[in-house]
Amino acid sequence: IKMTVNQACICADRLSQWDVGCWGMTLNSIPLRPASLRPFRASVGASLQRHKRNWVWNQFFVLEEYTGDDPLYVGKLHSDVDKGDGKVKYVLNGEGATSIFTIDENTGDIHATKRLDREEQAYYTLRAQARDRATNLPVEPESEFVIKVQDINDNEPKFLDGPYNAQVPEMSPVGTSVVEVKATDADDPTYGNSARVVYSILEGQPYFSVEPKTGIVRTALPNMDREARDQYLLVIQAKDMVGQMGGLSGTTSVTVTLTDVNDNPPRFSRKSYQFAVPESLPVASVVAKIKALDSDIGPNAEMDYRIIEGDGLGVFRVASDKDTQEGVITLQKNLDFETKSSYTLKIEVSNRNIDPRFLSQGPFSDTAMVRLTVENVDEPPIFSTPLSKMGVSEAAKVGTIIGTVSALDPDSTNSPIRYSIDRNTDLERFFNIEATTGVISTAKPLDREANAVHNITILAIKSLDPSQVGKGVALITVLDINDNAPVFAIEYETFLCERVGPGQVIETISAVDKDEPPSGHQFFFSLTAETAGNMNFTLRDNKDNTASILTKRGGFQRREQSMYRLPVLIMDSGTPALSSTNTLSIRVCDCDPDGTPQSCGTEAFTLSAGLSTGALVAILACIITLLVLVLLIVTMRRRKKEPLILDEDRDVRENIVRYDDEGGGEEDTEAFDMVALRNLNVVRDSKARRDVTPEVPTLYYNGIFREFIWDRLKDADVDPSAPPYDSLQTYAFEGSGSVAESLSSLDSLSTDSEQNYDYLSDWGPRFRKLADLYGHGDSSNIFSS
Repeated sequence: IKMTVNQACICADRLSQWDVGCWGMTLNSIPLRPASLRPFRASVGASLQRHKRNWVWNQFFVLEEYTGDDPLYVGKLHSDVDKGDGKVKYVLNGEGATSIFTIDENTGDIHATKRLDREEQAYYTLRAQARDRATNLPVEPESEFVIKVQDINDNEPKFLDGPYNAQVPEMSPVGTSVVEVKATDADDPTYGNSARVVYSILEGQPYFSVEPKTGIVRTALPNMDREARDQYLLVIQAKDMVGQMGGLSGTTSVTVTLTDVNDNPPRFSRKSYQFAVPESLPVASVVAKIKALDSDIGPNAEMDYRIIEGDGLGVFRVASDKDTQEGVITLQKNLDFETKSSYTLKIEVSNRNIDPRFLSQGPFSDTAMVRLTVENVDEPPIFSTPLSKMGVSEAAKVGTIIGTVSALDPDSTNSPIRYSIDRNTDLERFFNIEATTGVISTAKPLDREANAVHNITILAIKSLDPSQVGKGVALITVLDINDNAPVFAIEYETFLCERVGPGQVIETISAVDKDEPPSGHQFFFSLTAETAGNMNFTLRDNKDNTASILTKRGGFQRREQSMYRLPVLIMDSGTPALSSTNTLSIRVCDCDPDGTPQSCGTEAFTLSAGLSTGALVAILACIITLLVLVLLIVTMRRRKKEPLILDEDRDVRENIVRYDDEGGGEEDTEAFDMVALRNLNVVRDSKARRDVTPEVPTLYYNGIFREFIWDRLKDADVDPSAPPYDSLQTYAFEGSGSVAESLSSLDSLSTDSEQNYDYLSDWGPRFRKLADLYGHGDSSNIFSS
C-alpha cells in the first residue's frame, strides 16, 4: 500500500479506535505497512474528552551510492504541535547525526550529506524530537527510528579461493565431477537479484562444462587422452542478477590436469634384437639391455620381463630395472664358444599394474626375439682339477715325486702347455714342477712340525701365447713320521715339605710330543737306570700319559740338602720309539700346617754378605744430594752477570746492520726525521748511574757525534724505566758540515742534463758489460728497461 504518513496514521487510528495525533512523514511513495508502526505513548482520560496518542514509524529508506551534487533527500518529520509559526524546532541525534544526516530544524526535512555504502553499514539508528524554540523544552517525547540503506547492484561476484587447480583421470566418462568453484557477492541477498549468481564457462569448451547454480565443473567429452593432451585451462564466469543483462560478473581460472591411467600396453620398438657376447664374460655380468615403450607414466608404466622360450633358459636371465624400466639380460653360466656359439631367447614384457577397464583393448604385453652371438676369445689353459690334493712323507728325499697336474687349451688351437710354480706361494722353494709334464717333486727336505700343509699355485702357460696363463692350486700335505722325542709338558717347579712322610705324591707330570701319530700318543715314564735305586724318590706310571712322583722316606731337612734333581725317562709308542731324559727339580721347603711352602732353600739360614737395606738407602740419598748440589753450582755460574759495557777489545762491528739501499744524502729530509739527531742541547744531569761506568769506544772522531752519544748515555743513566744495561746505537748521520756531495743518481733525474757513461770502458773488464749497455747513449737508456 502506498501512502503518506497521514494516511498511515489514520489507518492505525481506525485499527485502535483512538483519536490520534501523529507525526507526519513524506516518503516519496515508499510503501509503509500499518503492521510496521508501533505505539510509542498512549494516554486515556477519565472523561469523554478525546486525547492524542503519538506513533513512531519503523524505518526510512535511502539508496546507497548516491552520486548527485545536492544532499540526498531522505524524508520529512512533522508534529501536530507544529502550527507553522516557527515556535517548534526539530532535533536529530544518534548514528551519523550531523555528520551524515542533517535535519532542517524548521521544516523537519532530513538529508544525507555523504555517499552511503550498504556494504560498509546497512542501517543507522537515530532519535528525533520536537522542541520549543524559545524554551528548548521538548513538546513531544523523543522517538527512535531507523534509516536503512537500500542496496543497489554495485558489487561484482568474486572467487575468493581462485585460481583453482584440479585433477581428473583420463578417459573419465562424461559428467565426471572435476571441481566446485564458489563466488560470493557483497550485495544484499535479501533484496532483489543483486547477489543471485549464476556460473558459465568462457574457455574450456567443449571439454568441460559448469553447472550454472552450483558451480560444479564436469567433463563434457568422453575419452580424453592424457597422452594426447594432459592439461586444460578453463575460465569460469560468475554473474549476478541471475545472469540477466546489466548484471556484474567476475571470472576465475581452473587448471585441470588429466591424471594417468593404464590405458596403453608396453610395446617393443623392434621385434628382434641381436647382441654379441664374449665367451670370457664373467658370470652375473650384464649381457644386454632391451626396453619396451609405454606411453603411461608412474606405476602404470612399470613393466616385468621374462624369458618364455629359447635355448638359453638356464644360461641367461632377464630382470626389470626399477629406475629405467629396462629389461637387463645377465649371464648365469659360463660361455664356451667351442661348445655353443649362439643362443636365441624369446622375451615377453607386460605391465605390472593392469586396469581391468581397458583389457578389452587387447593384451597388455608384447614379445621380442633376442639372438645372442658368442664371440671366440683366446682363453687361458684350464686345469682338469682346479684343486689338486697330494701327500708326501716328511722323510721323503729330495727329488721324490709327489703328484702330477694337467691343463688343456680350451681353444681350437690346442696349444702346448708349460707349467711353473708361482714362487710367491713357495718362497722357500720346497717343490719343483716339470715344465712339460706337470710332475711335482720335492726340492728340499720337509718338516711337518714346521709346516704341515703347503698351498702352492701352479701356472699353466700357453706356448703359442704366453700372455694366456691359467692357475690351479696344489694342496700338499706333509705326512708325519716319528722324529721327535716326548718332553715335559711344562717347566715343573716341585716343592717338598720337610715334614712329608714316605709314599706321598709330591708331583704329577705329563709329556708332549710334536709328532701326531694316527692312533694318538702313548707315553711311558720311568726313572733312569742310574737313579732307579735311590732312597729318596720313586716314580709311578699312571698309564694315562701321566706319572706320579712319590717320596720313599721322610725327614727331609733343607739344612742338609735344599735341592734334589730327579732324571725322568719318557718314551713314546712310535716306530721306532723315541725317548728323552728330563730332569725334575725338587726343592725342600718349610711348610705351614696346610702344606703350603713358606721358605725354601737356605735363604733363611744364610746371612747376606753385603750391606743392609738401610745402608744402601743412606748411600743412595747421599748420592742424590751431591748431584743436586752440583747442578745448583753449575746453574749459578751460568747465570753470572756479563759485563754491561762492551770491552774495548770486542769488535763493535758485529752489531752493525747493513742495508743495501742508497739514501738521498743530507739533502734528503723526507725519508727520516733528523730532528732527534740534531737536538744536541740537552740539559746534562750530573748524577750518573753508579753500578756501571760507561766507556765509549773511540770509533767516531766527529765532535758533534761524540756529544750526541754522551747525551743519550746520560739520559739512560737517569731514566728509572730504562733496562739495567747499556746499549750502543749507531746513527748514519754525516753532520751539517760535510763537504761530500750526494752520490745518488736519482737527483739527476730532475734535471735536463745528459749523463755520459763512456768512462765505464776505462774501469776494466768487469765493467765492460755496463759500458756496452750505457756507454754510447743518453741517460734515458738507464731506465729504458
